[in-house]
Amino acid sequence: MTEMVYGGQPVQAGDPVLPKWWRTLDKVTLSCLVVLFGVGMLLCLSSSPPLVERLDRPAYFFVKRQAFFGLLALFLTLFISVLSPVVVRRWSVVGFVIVLTAVLFLPAFGTDLGKGAMRWYIVAGRTVQPSEFLKPLFIVTAAWLLAASQDLGGPPGRSWSFGLCLLIASALVLQPDFGQAALVIFSWGVMFFVGGASIWLIVSIVGTVLAGGIVAYQNSEHFARRIDSFLEVDLDPTTQLGYAATAIQEGGFFGVGLGEGRVKWSLADAHTDFIIAVAAEEYGLVTVLVLIGLFSTIVLRSLARLMRERDPFIRLAGTGIAVTFGIQAVINMGVAVRLMPAKGMTLPFISYGGSSLLAWGIAMGMLLCFTRTRPQGTIGDSFNSLRRG
Repeated sequence: MTEMVYGGQPVQAGDPVLPKWWRTLDKVTLSCLVVLFGVGMLLCLSSSPPLVERLDRPAYFFVKRQAFFGLLALFLTLFISVLSPVVVRRWSVVGFVIVLTAVLFLPAFGTDLGKGAMRWYIVAGRTVQPSEFLKPLFIVTAAWLLAASQDLGGPPGRSWSFGLCLLIASALVLQPDFGQAALVIFSWGVMFFVGGASIWLIVSIVGTVLAGGIVAYQNSEHFARRIDSFLEVDLDPTTQLGYAATAIQEGGFFGVGLGEGRVKWSLADAHTDFIIAVAAEEYGLVTVLVLIGLFSTIVLRSLARLMRERDPFIRLAGTGIAVTFGIQAVINMGVAVRLMPAKGMTLPFISYGGSSLLAWGIAMGMLLCFTRTRPQGTIGDSFNSLRRG
């Protein structure tokens, strides 16, 4: 009956771990992630020559680094997807405490790499951006608190998770990193809404965020400069947004060809924040639509599988990760076509960067873990638990 209603596959208690994992895994989502990584490698190969020339590195220096971190990210994805949700939750809470501490100490021990935002640590000669890892760890921790608040006699998880959300957002704003702060607030708001919050409470939170944006615009030159640039009627063709818009227009439907694009020689962040402009110029609109389809497939399939999940923690955590994955992709591509102000946000699994790749590898491992098919019990069990409550 359970399989007829919820589409689950029967799992025997004595099944070996790996065959059971493979049978219950969302293979379509995993395949989409592998394709995204492959496309990211191709775009890294296309966009890295100017960076190699500017920094006097070996020809395939950045491609090799991208391959190393990408394969490590895929390994983390597979490894975490094998774990149980309870194990993922426990380690996520521990990791959250460690990474949050690292973010809070950034003003004292971090570096801005000359970009005006204190977002990185230098560890063993490599840069690490802790806020990338903070997002999935916070989502799982907040989901645990929100789910625990639904238990009889449970902790005030809504208040605690909201307090953590404000603490993280404040720390990110001080860097300043308004884009990541908004993303953290958004992910918590989605989970809060899915967890049963009223729409009016969500509207009031959105209003508070907008008011905070107005205050930031009036008091932060960094934030105001980006908003003003976005709102200008005439786009300066010599700015990053101008170069990106021109590249997308010149790419047309099928692009100018592998390695033939020019935007990468003008854009300082062509390999990271504006990687979609390189894709559009060299491979055209068709390739961009394929990328959008891959991101959409991952998000929609994950949400569809989570709708059948009865465990509130799994449902909330999985929804938070899936929606954050999708909205970060929308923001990155939206900036390139001037639908949003510049935010310095990577395109998951596509943009160059070890911290981004590893963080999203961990996040996607969590998502695959939460969306695995598992026995949900019978419908009668739900009614009995309601009567007992």
